[in-house]
Amino acid sequence: MTEIPLDLAELRAVTAYAVACAEPALAIFDQARPADDRPRAALEAARAFAQGAKRSKAIRDSAWAAQRAYQEARDAGESAAGEAARAAVAACGAAFLHPLAKATQVLHILGPAGHAAYAFELAGGRYPVDPCALADPIVLRVLARYPKAPPGRGRAGELARELDTLLRPA
Repeated sequence: MTEIPLDLAELRAVTAYAVACAEPALAIFDQARPADDRPRAALEAARAFAQGAKRSKAIRDSAWAAQRAYQEARDAGESAAGEAARAAVAACGAAFLHPLAKATQVLHILGPAGHAAYAFELAGGRYPVDPCALADPIVLRVLARYPKAPPGRGRAGELARELDTLLRPA
Protein backbone atom coordinates (compact mmCIF):
# COMPACT_ATOMS: atom_id res chain seq x y z
CA MET A 1 0.00 0.00 0.00
CA THR A 2 1.30 3.43 -0.94
CA GLU A 3 2.00 5.76 1.96
CA ILE A 4 1.10 9.43 1.87
CA PRO A 5 3.47 11.91 3.50
CA LEU A 6 1.65 13.44 6.45
CA ASP A 7 3.19 15.44 9.28
CA LEU A 8 1.83 16.46 12.66
CA ALA A 9 1.06 20.03 11.57
CA GLU A 10 -1.06 18.67 8.71
CA LEU A 11 -2.91 16.29 11.05
CA ARG A 12 -3.65 19.22 13.33
CA ALA A 13 -4.93 21.35 10.43
CA VAL A 14 -7.18 18.54 9.17
CA THR A 15 -8.51 18.01 12.69
CA ALA A 16 -9.19 21.72 13.16
CA TYR A 17 -11.09 21.67 9.86
CA ALA A 18 -13.09 18.61 10.95
CA VAL A 19 -14.03 20.26 14.25
CA ALA A 20 -15.09 23.47 12.51
CA CYS A 21 -17.30 21.48 10.13
CA ALA A 22 -18.88 19.35 12.87
CA GLU A 23 -19.39 21.97 15.55
CA PRO A 24 -22.52 23.69 14.16
CA ALA A 25 -24.40 20.39 14.38
CA LEU A 26 -23.98 20.36 18.17
CA ALA A 27 -26.94 22.73 18.37
CA ILE A 28 -29.13 20.01 16.87
CA PHE A 29 -27.85 17.41 19.30
CA ASP A 30 -28.13 19.75 22.28
CA GLN A 31 -31.72 20.63 21.44
CA ALA A 32 -32.74 16.97 21.36
CA ARG A 33 -30.53 15.75 24.23
CA PRO A 34 -29.51 18.71 26.39
CA ALA A 35 -28.18 16.59 29.26
CA ASP A 36 -25.78 14.59 27.07
CA ASP A 37 -22.40 16.26 26.59
CA ARG A 38 -20.58 13.34 24.94
CA PRO A 39 -20.47 14.80 21.40
CA ARG A 40 -19.32 18.16 22.79
CA ALA A 41 -16.60 16.43 24.83
CA ALA A 42 -15.48 14.59 21.68
CA LEU A 43 -15.16 17.86 19.77
CA GLU A 44 -13.26 19.41 22.67
CA ALA A 45 -10.80 16.50 22.70
CA ALA A 46 -10.28 16.83 18.94
CA ARG A 47 -9.93 20.60 19.23
CA ALA A 48 -7.31 20.22 21.97
CA PHE A 49 -5.24 18.04 19.64
CA ALA A 50 -5.66 20.53 16.79
CA GLN A 51 -4.39 23.27 19.11
CA GLY A 52 -1.27 21.39 20.15
CA ALA A 53 -2.17 18.72 22.71
CA LYS A 54 -0.84 15.21 22.29
CA ARG A 55 -2.82 12.76 20.23
CA SER A 56 -4.03 10.53 23.02
CA LYS A 57 -6.36 7.78 24.10
CA ALA A 58 -8.66 10.52 25.42
CA ILE A 59 -9.60 11.38 21.83
CA ARG A 60 -10.49 7.77 21.08
CA ASP A 61 -12.40 7.37 24.36
CA SER A 62 -14.44 10.50 23.74
CA ALA A 63 -15.13 9.35 20.18
CA TRP A 64 -16.46 6.03 21.48
CA ALA A 65 -18.64 7.89 23.98
CA ALA A 66 -20.02 10.11 21.20
CA GLN A 67 -20.64 6.97 19.15
CA ARG A 68 -22.79 5.65 22.00
CA ALA A 69 -24.64 8.99 22.04
CA TYR A 70 -25.29 8.54 18.31
CA GLN A 71 -26.65 5.04 18.88
CA GLU A 72 -28.92 6.18 21.70
CA ALA A 73 -30.28 9.09 19.64
CA ARG A 74 -30.83 6.81 16.65
CA ASP A 75 -32.61 4.21 18.80
CA ALA A 76 -34.84 6.97 20.20
CA GLY A 77 -35.83 8.01 16.67
CA GLU A 78 -33.82 11.24 16.85
CA SER A 79 -32.02 10.84 13.54
CA ALA A 80 -30.88 14.47 13.20
CA ALA A 81 -29.33 14.38 16.68
CA GLY A 82 -27.74 11.06 15.82
CA GLU A 83 -26.08 12.47 12.72
CA ALA A 84 -24.86 15.44 14.76
CA ALA A 85 -23.20 13.01 17.18
CA ARG A 86 -21.69 11.12 14.24
CA ALA A 87 -20.16 14.39 13.02
CA ALA A 88 -18.39 14.67 16.38
CA VAL A 89 -17.21 11.06 16.17
CA ALA A 90 -15.86 11.72 12.68
CA ALA A 91 -14.06 14.87 13.84
CA CYS A 92 -12.17 12.78 16.38
CA GLY A 93 -11.29 10.38 13.58
CA ALA A 94 -9.52 13.20 11.75
CA ALA A 95 -6.80 13.14 14.41
CA PHE A 96 -6.10 9.55 13.36
CA LEU A 97 -5.97 10.05 9.60
CA HIS A 98 -3.71 7.30 8.30
CA PRO A 99 -1.01 8.02 5.74
CA LEU A 100 -2.36 5.29 3.45
CA ALA A 101 -3.52 5.94 -0.09
CA LYS A 102 -7.00 4.59 0.55
CA ALA A 103 -10.22 6.33 -0.43
CA THR A 104 -11.76 5.52 2.95
CA GLN A 105 -9.22 7.83 4.61
CA VAL A 106 -10.86 10.79 2.87
CA LEU A 107 -13.83 10.30 5.19
CA HIS A 108 -11.57 11.25 8.12
CA ILE A 109 -11.23 14.63 6.40
CA LEU A 110 -14.70 15.18 4.93
CA GLY A 111 -16.93 12.91 7.01
CA PRO A 112 -17.57 15.49 9.74
CA ALA A 113 -18.97 17.93 7.16
CA GLY A 114 -21.04 15.18 5.54
CA HIS A 115 -22.62 14.10 8.83
CA ALA A 116 -23.18 17.67 10.00
CA ALA A 117 -24.81 18.68 6.72
CA TYR A 118 -27.02 15.59 6.86
CA ALA A 119 -28.01 16.42 10.46
CA PHE A 120 -29.20 19.82 9.26
CA GLU A 121 -31.12 18.22 6.37
CA LEU A 122 -32.86 15.85 8.76
CA ALA A 123 -33.68 18.73 11.10
CA GLY A 124 -35.24 20.66 8.21
CA GLY A 125 -32.61 23.35 8.22
CA ARG A 126 -29.66 24.52 6.20
CA TYR A 127 -26.05 23.71 7.07
CA PRO A 128 -24.89 27.14 8.30
CA VAL A 129 -21.26 26.87 7.24
CA ASP A 130 -19.51 26.64 3.91
CA PRO A 131 -17.09 23.74 4.34
CA CYS A 132 -15.28 24.84 1.19
CA ALA A 133 -14.50 28.21 2.75
CA LEU A 134 -13.28 26.52 5.95
CA ALA A 135 -10.73 24.40 4.07
CA ASP A 136 -7.38 26.15 4.31
CA PRO A 137 -4.52 25.46 1.88
CA ILE A 138 -3.03 22.80 4.16
CA VAL A 139 -6.29 20.83 4.22
CA LEU A 140 -6.58 21.12 0.44
CA ARG A 141 -3.01 19.88 -0.06
CA VAL A 142 -3.59 16.91 2.23
CA LEU A 143 -6.88 16.03 0.52
CA ALA A 144 -5.23 16.19 -2.91
CA ARG A 145 -2.80 13.40 -1.89
CA TYR A 146 -5.64 10.93 -1.32
CA PRO A 147 -7.91 9.16 -3.81
CA LYS A 148 -11.44 10.51 -4.18
CA ALA A 149 -13.97 9.71 -1.46
CA PRO A 150 -15.38 6.18 -1.70
CA PRO A 151 -18.91 5.23 -2.72
CA GLY A 152 -21.54 4.28 -0.17
CA ARG A 153 -22.06 5.48 3.42
CA GLY A 154 -25.61 6.70 2.74
CA ARG A 155 -26.60 10.34 2.50
CA ALA A 156 -23.70 11.53 4.67
CA GLY A 157 -21.31 9.75 2.31
CA GLU A 158 -23.02 11.35 -0.66
CA LEU A 159 -22.62 14.79 0.88
CA ALA A 160 -18.94 14.07 1.64
CA ARG A 161 -18.40 13.04 -2.00
CA GLU A 162 -20.08 16.24 -3.21
CA LEU A 163 -17.74 18.24 -0.98
CA ASP A 164 -14.76 16.21 -2.23
CA THR A 165 -15.65 17.16 -5.81
CA LEU A 166 -15.96 20.84 -4.88
CA LEU A 167 -12.61 20.93 -3.07
CA ARG A 168 -10.52 19.26 -5.75
CA PRO A 169 -9.29 21.22 -8.74
CA ALA A 170 -11.08 20.33 -11.97
